[in-house]
Parts: sequence; structure tokens; C-alpha cells
Amino acid sequence: MQPTANFSASKLARSLLRRSRQGALATLMAGSGSPYCSLVNLASYPDGSPILLISRLALHTKNILADSRVSLMLDERVVGDPLEGARIMLAGRAEPASDDDRPVLRRRYLNVHPSAEAFVDFDDFSFFRIRPTGAHLVAGFGRIVDLAPEKFMTDLTDAAALLQAEQEVIDHMNADHRETMNLYARRLLGAEPADWRCTGCDPDGIDMQAGNATLRLDFPKRIATPAALRQTLKQLADQARQTPE
Repeated sequence: MQPTANFSASKLARSLLRRSRQGALATLMAGSGSPYCSLVNLASYPDGSPILLISRLALHTKNILADSRVSLMLDERVVGDPLEGARIMLAGRAEPASDDDRPVLRRRYLNVHPSAEAFVDFDDFSFFRIRPTGAHLVAGFGRIVDLAPEKFMTDLTDAAALLQAEQEVIDHMNADHRETMNLYARRLLGAEPADWRCTGCDPDGIDMQAGNATLRLDFPKRIATPAALRQTLKQLADQARQTPE
């Protein structure tokens, strides 16, 4: 089926990847190749690829080390019938974190799962990153779409300066602009009042979280520098202040 009018499969897929904090991870049993599914916590890399922090004692980790092919099911967790909400099945390969990527994976994961501080340094726990090869999005009648990675991943070209400044931006927003974060959430995204905080930023938008609730605020256009980010956040703040609740 083809998407209906005024529906962006790419935008929804990106949002699900950024907002999801748990998912069903499917791996292949080492030796037999039988399917195996488990529940995992996750975060997202700046390009949107999922980050896992998993124990090498767990069966799914042993499966990944034998065969890196995985799929990951994410859904909106709507109230009522879960089949009425959007969901995405992401296919790809789960790779152990490289030395270069590990600090970024650790930082972004702990930003959204701070309780993981208690075990992140245990010897048996390791970070993995799922490199997507495609996605299958189901978002209701007439909204079932297969997507190539370039349709839902964030382009990080020329964005090194922005990514390097990300944690500084997050800390600054949460320390000095908490009310602005709440304005974004309430007036631009229609969320309920809560203690919203920033958990990540990238060329396409910022991520926000309040307890177990998560939001994604897309930028009007792609940005690649800290200066462009500051200007965009200010424009969004002005827009939020002019938008009635």
C-alpha cells in the first residue's frame, strides 16, 4: 500500500527511532539459526542508528557475536490497542562499538538511561550499534512503507563541530533554558506540562524527555554548526512564545 496524502514516512520513521527507549530485538540462535527475541533498552546515535548496552552473558549478545544480523521492532506505545499506533521494523547488523565511537555511544545512552550508570562499567557489558540496512514502517491503513536507510537516517556530513558541541549544548539547555524546553514541548509539540529536558541534538532536530515520555522536535531545515543551532533554537523559542497553548 502507498502512503496517503500529507504523510511523511521518512519523518515518522526518524521520529520513532529517536523517541524509542525500548524495543524487541530479534537475533539468530548461534548454531541452529532459530529466531530469538528479547526486550532491550536503547538510545540513538547522532545519525539515528540504535545503540544497545548489553551483557556478553546474555543469549542475544552471544547470538550477535556469532551472526550480527538482527531486526528491531519499535512502536509508539499508544494507549489502547497497540496495533493502532505506528511501528517500525528495522533490519541491520549489530556491531560492537569501535574505540572512536564508544565515548559517543556511552554519553548518548546515559543521557536517556541515567540508571545505567550503575552497571555501564561492568566487565561483561558492551555497547553495540545497529547499522540499518532497511526498515518496514506500518502506520495505519494505506501507510505501510519499506524504506532504504537514506530515507530515515540523519546525514552527518560536515556536522563534526555540532556533534562535538552536543553535550555542552545539552547541559546548557537543561541548566539555563529549562522553561524554553517546556515551551517547545507544550506549544510546538502539544505535550502535557512536565519537566522536559534535552537529551540530544543532531542536524535534524533535538530530543526531549520527561520521565518515560519522549519527544522529537524537528528543525525547519538541516543545520551543521553550533552557530546555526543557536539561531534555530532561538527562532523556535520565538515561535513557541507566539503560539497559544
